[in-house]
Amino acid sequence: MHDRSLSRRTLLTATATATAIAAGAVATASPAVAAASQPSPFSRHSRHSRLKRLIDRMSLEEKIGQLFVMRVYGHSATAPDQADVELNLKEIGVRTAAELVAKYHVGGVIYFAWAHNTRDPHQIAELSNGLQRAGLAQPTPVPLLISTDQEHGIVARIGQPATLLPGAMALGAGGSRGAARKAAQIAGAELAAMGVRQNYAPVADVNVNPANPVIGVRSFGADPDAVAGMVAAQTRGYQSAGVAATAKHFPGHGDTTVDSHTGIPVITHTRRQWEEIDAPPFRAAIAAGIDSIMTAHIQFPALDPSNDPATLSRPILTGILREELGYDGVVVTDALNMQGVRDKYGDHRVPVLALKAGVDQLLNPPNLAVAWNGVLSAVKSGELSVARLDESILRILRLKQRLGLFQDPFVSARGVDRTVGIRPHLRAADEIADATTTLLVNEDGLLPLSRRREPNLLVVGADPASPTGSTGPPTAVLAEAFGELGFAAEALSTGTAPTAATIADAVRAAGGRDAVIVATYNVTVASSQRTLVTRLAATGIPVVTLAIRNPYDIAQLTGVRASLAAYCWTDVELRAAARAIAGHRSPGGRLPVPVQRADDPTQVLYPIGHGLTYEERTQP
Repeated sequence: MHDRSLSRRTLLTATATATAIAAGAVATASPAVAAASQPSPFSRHSRHSRLKRLIDRMSLEEKIGQLFVMRVYGHSATAPDQADVELNLKEIGVRTAAELVAKYHVGGVIYFAWAHNTRDPHQIAELSNGLQRAGLAQPTPVPLLISTDQEHGIVARIGQPATLLPGAMALGAGGSRGAARKAAQIAGAELAAMGVRQNYAPVADVNVNPANPVIGVRSFGADPDAVAGMVAAQTRGYQSAGVAATAKHFPGHGDTTVDSHTGIPVITHTRRQWEEIDAPPFRAAIAAGIDSIMTAHIQFPALDPSNDPATLSRPILTGILREELGYDGVVVTDALNMQGVRDKYGDHRVPVLALKAGVDQLLNPPNLAVAWNGVLSAVKSGELSVARLDESILRILRLKQRLGLFQDPFVSARGVDRTVGIRPHLRAADEIADATTTLLVNEDGLLPLSRRREPNLLVVGADPASPTGSTGPPTAVLAEAFGELGFAAEALSTGTAPTAATIADAVRAAGGRDAVIVATYNVTVASSQRTLVTRLAATGIPVVTLAIRNPYDIAQLTGVRASLAAYCWTDVELRAAARAIAGHRSPGGRLPVPVQRADDPTQVLYPIGHGLTYEERTQP
């Protein structure tokens, strides 16, 4: 069991160092609200002068380090598990996170669950404090900007007991900008309490391609204006909680069939289509005062015919983002270990080209030594000027200053207890989720199910691994939720690709049941999930399908009496779906994307805005 106490003397000494650099008073407010509640200790002009003097004190090596945001293995900054020490030595050439900061002077660290950074909220807070102590122990002391991908929904790095909230497309289905802002405020407050002050959310991509393998339900929807409103709301929510929001992935990743983790997507939109479809959410984010914008590893020939990835494109990042859209905040790359940015140039050239394009933060290169030395060589050769580095460092330091990190970068165990996973946050998450479940089909008023009329349920279907450390698996969570609502419910996992034997087992298990709930997951024309649903429907037992990821599944299914979309398989959305199916809440969601016919994708089966209530018992 870890020690929740923090060394007060160590913290006060380090905080005093940071305060001296910033020439500001020691903050007495919680770091989670420091940026929002504290008046600046000096004027904007004076503040920037002081930051510039701080930059002038840095060595070239320290300046280069400030540009990098790097992963590191381990739950502790100084005492990770031996297995994590070995991974750090293999991939980075250091033993610990503190050594990473000391050797490379990185300006930030990104947390991942798979890097064992996010065991529990108190551990995360102590890791953050350890990193900040390492940052302030450098020859030129500078606090770190700690970040993560906490989009919620299918992408989140910190799980329970932190509050898990509906993801973007679920919020899009709910349609409430107020709910989107509240979700971001809750998420931001919890992140800040754990020392995470830059969140790579919200997703500003407009998902107009149902086959998009990497965005999908991470997007708020397919309507640019609706997405723009949600992006602006979440930007304000995160930043009101003292966390830098990050709109991603510029200039827009919503219309692709290639995952940029594994290849280089090409967006074929014209410049006019970009203005109409992709640009509005980013314009809205900028108007809302977004702190950072993340680039996309995509080719966009209408914006840059060179076919360089947008991350490395000066016409896109400087010409459009900086000059046309007037954005002067921090630009961060998408992860530089993704294949989409590595296909055309070597890993030593990618960070140099990104900086020349207009990037400020270089996120998670595959080999930090190669990337860091690539920038150093470019400066020594004159390809990159020190002035160009200083320009980006000033933006990064300005952001750290706005977040109050120079005043007090540390968090406390008490702050974690008062903020993370507290009852009001969990209650709000359930209330927000209740408005997102979307009822697509309800033939003959099958739903809501009644515990008196249909008391005996079977829950089958896909059981993908939990995306956020929630309880899982989905069928078990659903069965438990129905049990709490007064039903007798049994779970049977059939997977995303059920075999003939598994399907036969499900059909046998359905015997004598009053209804079967089938959790579907990204059903395609070749998916055996279709056979599962057809065979179950052929028994005559009422079948209810629940799409637990993309809402397009219903187009591939036949014999379904009722169908809903939950947009994710985290507990909060599954419980909300169970309440809707059981009639404890009326389904309030409306499709934020169109669902096309499977046999003719040019025809729309269910348009944007479609969603039934229990006053509308049949298909329109």
